[in-house]
Amino acid sequence: MRVQGAARDTPVPERPVPAHRPQRLTTTVPREYVHRAALSEVFLTGWEAVGDDTFKVTAQWPRCHGFYELHESGQGSYDPLMLCETFRQTFPLLSHAAYGVPFGHQLTWHHLRYTLDPRAMALAAVPAEIELRVRCFDIRYRRDLPIAMSMSVEVLRDGTPFATATTRFGVLAPAVYRRLRGTRGDAQRVFAAAPPPPPPVTRASAGRSRRQDIVLAHAPGPGRWRLRADTTHPVLFDHAVDHVPGMLLLEAVRQAGHALRPGDDSRMPVSMEAVFHHYVEFDSPCWIEAEPVPTDAPGARDVRVDAVQQGRLMFRATSTLTGL
Repeated sequence: MRVQGAARDTPVPERPVPAHRPQRLTTTVPREYVHRAALSEVFLTGWEAVGDDTFKVTAQWPRCHGFYELHESGQGSYDPLMLCETFRQTFPLLSHAAYGVPFGHQLTWHHLRYTLDPRAMALAAVPAEIELRVRCFDIRYRRDLPIAMSMSVEVLRDGTPFATATTRFGVLAPAVYRRLRGTRGDAQRVFAAAPPPPPPVTRASAGRSRRQDIVLAHAPGPGRWRLRADTTHPVLFDHAVDHVPGMLLLEAVRQAGHALRPGDDSRMPVSMEAVFHHYVEFDSPCWIEAEPVPTDAPGARDVRVDAVQQGRLMFRATSTLTGL
C-alpha cells in the first residue's frame, strides 16, 4: 500500500490484524421475508443452506411477549404458539430467500403437525436461542418456481432437540390469487370492511389475561363459540389481510380446549395436527366447535376443534393439552 503524494519508494506500514476479530453481530432477517410489518414481531435471526433442500434457520424468543404468553401457572414457560409462529415465519423466509419466490406471491397454509417436550419450554435468565433444521420435500414447481412445498423440522434449544414438526403450504402467483379470491382478494378493502368483533367470553373461560387477546365469543350450545376476529389486534393482525389468519385459528384451538374445562390449568398445547381446508372470511360468522377426544396419556387431554362457516368445514385441528 502507498499513500498518494508520498515519496515513490516510501512504503506505508500495513495495519496489524487484530488477534481476535469481533464477533458477527446478531440481527433479525428482514421483516418482508417473514410477512411481518413490525420488526418486534420478527423471531428469525438468520438462515443458511446446509445441503440440497436442507437448511439451518436460527431464531430468538424474547423472555416476555405481548401476546405469546401463558396465563397464571404458565408465567415461567414459553407459549407453544410462539413455536408455531416461528414455523409460520420459516416458510416465507425460505420461499423468498432460498427458492426465489418474488414478493407479492401469496402463501397458503395447508397442514401443520407438531409435538414438543413441555419441559424444554421453561424460561431462563436470557432469551432462548432456537435452531431449526429444515428439510424441504415434495416440492412442486411451475416455471422454475415452487407452487407447493412440505417441510420437516427438528427444533433445538441451546443445541438440545425438543420439538419436531411437518408443514405444507402452497405458493400462489398474484394472477392466480386474484382468480381464486375474486373481489375478496382486495386486502385493503376487505380488511377495512371487516365487522367489529362480538363481545368476548370471560378471561377465565379463554385462559387469557387480557380481554383483547380472546378470540372466542358466546354462542348457543355447549362446546360452541363464535370466532372473534379483532382486526385491531397488534399481533394477530400485524398488517391488512383479506381473510382470518391461520395463527388466529390455532389460538382458537387453544382457547376452546381451555373453555371446555375452564377450571383446569392443563392447557399447554404440546402437540397439534391442523388442516386448513378453506379461507375463513370476515363477512359471515364462523363457529368454533370443540369436543374432548379420548386419550391414554396420563395427565393429558385431547380436544378436536372445528371451524365451520356457512355450514362448511373450514379448519380442523386435534390437540393434546397438558399441565405445566
